[in-house]
Amino acid sequence: MSRIGKMPVEIPQGVTVEVKPGNHVVVKGPKGQLEFTFNPKLTIKVEGNQVIVERPNDEKQMKALHGTTRAIINNMVIGVSKGFEKVLEIKGIGYRAFAKGKNLELHLGFSHPVIYPIPEGIEIEVDRDNNIFVRGIDKQKVGQVAAEIRSFRPPEPYKGKGIRYRGERIILKAGKSAKK
Repeated sequence: MSRIGKMPVEIPQGVTVEVKPGNHVVVKGPKGQLEFTFNPKLTIKVEGNQVIVERPNDEKQMKALHGTTRAIINNMVIGVSKGFEKVLEIKGIGYRAFAKGKNLELHLGFSHPVIYPIPEGIEIEVDRDNNIFVRGIDKQKVGQVAAEIRSFRPPEPYKGKGIRYRGERIILKAGKSAKK
């Protein structure tokens, strides 16, 4: 039995989980609503304040889907109750970020500013220290937006300039050594 899949998902106060026909799960909470359709071969039940995921057999595909389904439901419950956040740091002289309306404007040493349209369901905030806070209820969407912003100027290995995740460690290379 999958160690992740067999654990029940606890439903906190103020969150409702509804399983519709065809394994269409709807999770509603104080921060919003998320929906996802899972594999119909799995059994998803709501018992009291817990969601239980069961698989029909021990085939390799069912084992993989068992843990994945439980993890996605857990992330949906956490998302509608607490939300998710990724923090990006901008390092480099002259590198700046501004949140203007529905766009994120990035000045990253190019000849032009990079304009990134903020997707629906995502909230972006920039503080004075050039930290970009990406917040939302969908964990996959928050991670995807953070990865797209980071891809405009990933950290380079010589000076470490660029956009990095908070806590990400960049291994710096040694530069050229002078000839004697």
